[in-house]
Amino acid sequence: MLHRVCWLAIAGCVIATVANAQTEIAKIEPLWPGLAPGESVQHFGDVLQRRPEEVPPVTRVVNISQPTFTVHRPKDPNGACAVVLPGGGFSKVVPDKEGTEAAKWLNSLGVTAFVLSYRTNEGTSQPGWVEPLQDCQRMISRLRAEAELWEVRADRIGLIAFSAGGQVAARLICDGKQRSYEAIDDVDSVDFQPNFAVLVYPWNLYDPKTDRLVDDLKIPPSAPPTCLVHTNDDQSSSLGTVMLYTQFKKLGVPAALHVFGDGGHGYGLRSVPGSDISSWPVLAGHFVQKYLQTAP
Repeated sequence: MLHRVCWLAIAGCVIATVANAQTEIAKIEPLWPGLAPGESVQHFGDVLQRRPEEVPPVTRVVNISQPTFTVHRPKDPNGACAVVLPGGGFSKVVPDKEGTEAAKWLNSLGVTAFVLSYRTNEGTSQPGWVEPLQDCQRMISRLRAEAELWEVRADRIGLIAFSAGGQVAARLICDGKQRSYEAIDDVDSVDFQPNFAVLVYPWNLYDPKTDRLVDDLKIPPSAPPTCLVHTNDDQSSSLGTVMLYTQFKKLGVPAALHVFGDGGHGYGLRSVPGSDISSWPVLAGHFVQKYLQTAP
């Protein structure tokens, strides 16, 4: 069942998940100044009915043609920021479990978080990652171009991505800085490569037919320091994550790889009974803090 909502109602769902967090939500913004590339309408999404067995609950938003982002500021900002890309298999976006909960973790590190609700893929013939990639490129370029406005440093912009968002992040890092849409303004002349990244269970990067990464993705020498997290029992094989790490290693790009024995897929920052997967934010946090301390 769908609950039709405006973007402010969706934002209300997001805000409610962090009501007690160490954060202040400054504002909710549309990503594009008008219609997103290739879109004919501006629709901020519909919230699916929550599943009663999920405690805590999980929000899922579908039918997004006008992406938005929420801003989550720490009490003691260190100038760094990160775009958070939730998962959802490209048909939906999960703005709390893989969004605002990650923002709370980033805030604990002093990092300002921008949770992006990117476009979802309904009824189009193109691959599901195309529009989210455009939205992510635009988001990072905008933060870098408007760094003073958002009170962040243009050289300390990270990318934290989950599941389908992790595939988008991998493609962005591998794309050789080629923008995937036609520039619409001066913002699109600004670099969209992040300065650091954390990819958590990136979805469907491995192609079992070729025993390679999908579309033969290749990490460039200019890739940012990246922390990779996966589990051995994830049906979206950890082989893709391991292959990415191998490329980082061969190029001498700073990277960390954590493959847990179990935990499945889609856990976000939540615990999984019988697994120690919930410790990944501690490990990734060490990686991020080390980068922020040693970055030029």
